[in-house]
Amino acid sequence: MDIVGPQTNPDGMSVITVRVIKSFEFRTSKNLIIKADLSQTTVGNLKEACRELIKTKPGFKPYRNVTLDTLKIYTHAFGHKTQNLIINLEDDGFLEDDSAMLDFVGIKNETELSIFEKKLYDEYKANPEMNW
Repeated sequence: MDIVGPQTNPDGMSVITVRVIKSFEFRTSKNLIIKADLSQTTVGNLKEACRELIKTKPGFKPYRNVTLDTLKIYTHAFGHKTQNLIINLEDDGFLEDDSAMLDFVGIKNETELSIFEKKLYDEYKANPEMNW
């Protein structure tokens, strides 16, 4: 009997949750659920797919004016989560090589990623305070 869990998928497709972040200080984000073949999809392809889905899905209209240029790992399935509810502020986890395959950079089934504007992230990291 084969066990199907968060690390295995019989059809080769994996579910990735991408947190689209509009504002760090106001914690404005919306989840985008994507199915992808991790061994055939590059980081650049995933970024472009996210941008295209945001352009076409009606619930993402407020997010269309943000420059989404950076992907970062938020958490892996059954892994520890950060105390910060909007972004993982640790320095590792940036997916900077657009030509790398998702499985090569450590993405697994049910991994949560964040896509955001790097400039806004740097400003928030320098002064991480929340507004309401």
